[in-house]
Amino acid sequence: MSSKSGKPNGIVMTQSTTAISRRMQTVLDACVAEGKERGVQLAAYLDGRLVLDISAGIADPATGKRVDSQTLFPVFSVGKGMTSTAVHQFVERGAIEYETPIAQVWPEFAAHCKDKITLRQTLSHMAGLPSMPVGITLEDLCDWSIMCRRIAALAPEWPAGSRMVYHAMTHGWLLGEVLRRVDGRPFGQILAEDICRPLGIEDELFIGIPAAVEPHVAVLEEYYEAGKEPLGIEDGVARPVPAIVEPLTRMMNRSDARRACIPASNGIMTARALARFYAAHAPGGVDGVELLPPRRIAIATQLQWPATTDPQSPPPRMSMGYFLGDDANEAMRGTATFGHGGYGGSMGFYDPVHRLAVGFTKNLFSVRGAGGAIISALRAALEIR
Repeated sequence: MSSKSGKPNGIVMTQSTTAISRRMQTVLDACVAEGKERGVQLAAYLDGRLVLDISAGIADPATGKRVDSQTLFPVFSVGKGMTSTAVHQFVERGAIEYETPIAQVWPEFAAHCKDKITLRQTLSHMAGLPSMPVGITLEDLCDWSIMCRRIAALAPEWPAGSRMVYHAMTHGWLLGEVLRRVDGRPFGQILAEDICRPLGIEDELFIGIPAAVEPHVAVLEEYYEAGKEPLGIEDGVARPVPAIVEPLTRMMNRSDARRACIPASNGIMTARALARFYAAHAPGGVDGVELLPPRRIAIATQLQWPATTDPQSPPPRMSMGYFLGDDANEAMRGTATFGHGGYGGSMGFYDPVHRLAVGFTKNLFSVRGAGGAIISALRAALEIR
């Protein structure tokens, strides 16, 4: 596939999409055969056109059900990318500003001197609220009102803006409740109506699945060294990921966790929908759907930096809600590339230099995972360096 000129952003594809699919199918099949992966999907858009949509392996080891293009994968923090884009859409429409204090639209959040924490700081993991409330149950986790009430009552662990520490789970409720307060719609409805419906991916991308699609969700597996599997027992210690939800793979094999709306950590989707989502961040979007205009993308993907940093431990390359790539990154190569990965290795990103959008989903979590190598092989197949 190519642009009207035949050269997507100056790149000439010398192989047909069929040849590329065959080449990458061989790569995926080998990763499954070698035990590096169990079930995988890989999709890519180049210059706004779908050039790859393949899968391999097993979705459910108990039944032997194979992965196909309709299989849905739990992708954990990959959903932070959708959540962040929804926030930027609200800013673009003038419904809220990056410097707006969260407490201005969510008054209860002002408790414990949090009245000046801004939307920008929250998007950029600098709100000072990385740890989850102590003592929550799995039932609490699945209840939006309970979680927002508990998070509003938290005290910051350090002054907002002073440190950048990944808000693994709190990030989603913080941002999602702001949008709900501004707009009135629940976050899941915002995602469905403002992002999924325009792109035609209502049946392929969810944060909180309907019961009808659960048979299509892949079963997650994770390997641990003997004696090192998390016990999932609440110990009263405040952590970004509480003990009660570990192991995370076990949690996301539960129906209640899949059906809840937890924007930072329970995204469920296909690789094709994930790639299409990021393709819609290109100038002009995909099939005429542009989620954010180029000027907003430029602002949203600016590198953010905390007020204080440790030279020996610099913060991650984070923009307002997306991780930024770098030239040494095997998957998200290039400093202009932006996207988000998830626990276990699923990922989605957009590379604006090459107009490449990628979605990668999987269900086996182990140190042998081959995600980075697979994306590198894809770049080689597309003749993109």
